Amino acid sequence: MLVRVCILFLLFATTTSAAFARDAEPDTRSPKRVYADSLRNLRTPQRFTPDSARISNPEARERNERLYDSIRSKTGRRKVPRLLYQMLFVRPVRDTTHSGQVLDESRLLAPYEGRTIGEITIDRQQVFDPDGNWLERTGNKLHALTRERVIRRDLLFRTGDRLDPQLVVRNKQLLRSRSYIADVDIAVRPDSLDTTRVDLHITTRDSWTISADGALRSGGRTMVGVSDANIFGWGNSLKLMTNFSREDFSYGGNMVEYEIPNLLGTFYTADLTAGRDFYNSTFEVGMRREFLRPTDYELGISYSNNQSKRYMIAADTSQLVKLRNFDAWGGYSHYLPSLRSSIYLTGRYNFRDYSLRPEVRPDFNPALHNQEVFLMGAGFYRERFYTANMMYGFGTREYLATGYKAEVVSGYSWGEFEDNLYLGLTYQTGGFRSIGYIMGGFTLGSYINLQNGMWRRSAVDIDLRWFSNLFMFRRSRIRQFLSLNYTQGWNRLSGSDECIRFTDENGLQALKEHLTGTNRMILNTETVLFTPYQPLGFRIALFGFADFGLLGYSPNIFKNEFYTSFGLGIRLRNERLVFNTIQIRLGLALGKPGLVESEYFRLSNSTRIEQYRYRPTRPEIVPFE
Repeated sequence: MLVRVCILFLLFATTTSAAFARDAEPDTRSPKRVYADSLRNLRTPQRFTPDSARISNPEARERNERLYDSIRSKTGRRKVPRLLYQMLFVRPVRDTTHSGQVLDESRLLAPYEGRTIGEITIDRQQVFDPDGNWLERTGNKLHALTRERVIRRDLLFRTGDRLDPQLVVRNKQLLRSRSYIADVDIAVRPDSLDTTRVDLHITTRDSWTISADGALRSGGRTMVGVSDANIFGWGNSLKLMTNFSREDFSYGGNMVEYEIPNLLGTFYTADLTAGRDFYNSTFEVGMRREFLRPTDYELGISYSNNQSKRYMIAADTSQLVKLRNFDAWGGYSHYLPSLRSSIYLTGRYNFRDYSLRPEVRPDFNPALHNQEVFLMGAGFYRERFYTANMMYGFGTREYLATGYKAEVVSGYSWGEFEDNLYLGLTYQTGGFRSIGYIMGGFTLGSYINLQNGMWRRSAVDIDLRWFSNLFMFRRSRIRQFLSLNYTQGWNRLSGSDECIRFTDENGLQALKEHLTGTNRMILNTETVLFTPYQPLGFRIALFGFADFGLLGYSPNIFKNEFYTSFGLGIRLRNERLVFNTIQIRLGLALGKPGLVESEYFRLSNSTRIEQYRYRPTRPEIVPFE
């Protein structure tokens, strides 16, 4: 018996090394050759693996496959070893883009640009492999496969349209953005009888969309919830939450959230949120359509009636606020071939009315003033998607936007105490360079008092972000991230939202101190090591971070208080689950006097890395946060 256990352990260790083997040689095939190879694979697929790439070295590939098949055969002779094998092993999922290579998928489709789209077929795949272990097979049985008409209504093209490579890539990004889709592939098949036609074959793989949620809040408040991001395979999401006190188990109310991402194929998103959470109550309903194509329109409307506690810095306490808000916006963009950019015009009307709030005065708590605002925005934008991996995810195909957006916003506000003119400017740009991906932008905004011409409640926000190319370290890969944010406000009033703090997005990860100011600068650094291991389909990444921040009221940023935090952690990610990332983080924060209040441990399901977008949205007043 001991010998059998030892043999099984050696098989496990050997197979793990073989299963995660990868080849670091670059892909030297031409785009046409790559596309031709993908077509050949599509004709005789064993199973859908759009996030897999073949090992370039045939001998290594055959050797690994022989070893993998041999161990599977030997462990399959007995029930217990076979069960352990099925529980511990998954088929290796290799990188899409060959060691982090950035790929312009539209170039692969360039030979077919302008051809007429013929038949469009859709092949839907379950979350897990049909020949997986018993847990995966059970998951497939419980999961409602996304209906074909749900995927078909998300297509930006139809039979008879001219094939646009950029539109196909944009459509892949749109489908991948749906929470119920883990991956998608759109293959072009030339018509053998008509050289002016092509057929499209779309293959999708679902995500596991059923999840549970919970939260422990102050005062004994507790929330537990359950959600499904793909009700009956319709693509709609439903979340139910109930609240109670963990001290005396008194009832605190229920909350429900429902969203339809593409209502009747119109690309309008409809959502509803309603319920009560102890002293908080919520009712929100809305419908919106965003820009999807270079020439397109957007339209949206929303209404909310909420009651919640808001932290008031001046009083150093939370007070109850009740607000009714109505929002409506729309816009149109038109593509200019000569500039390879789109010009757009947007407008927005917002009305807010507080029926319950703390004290307000003309120069106090301006964020709680009743107000009507009408804004207009105009600008240019260009957006193009490139494919890479190991940026926000851990290995599957990812679509990163490159391009720019330049916008000017102007409008008028009718306030409770005074009327003001508003002016704002925004510029964002980003793209791949030889040293990695660089993103940057700034936003400037201010109210102008028309009676005296004074600029009031002004703010500027500057963002610079960079991440490196992938570096190889044995069988692991390393990427470095940097982020610099500078925010300053001047001519600010007093009260709510008139000063800034360190936040989750712009802050120090392990710092828990509640600090305020009107001038803030933050440098975030993070090093991520993507390991080759994937037990039970979960990829593993290790990370370390160091954050540096200055915050205070001095106009000279370097005369403000300095803080730093650093630490390390681990991320587990399964691209097939809707709650796909689990992050465990350890950290420590320091200030001028030494150790300050720190968040030593945190368990969460998200990371701070966010994808930049360059599409126009409804015009907004620069937030000061």
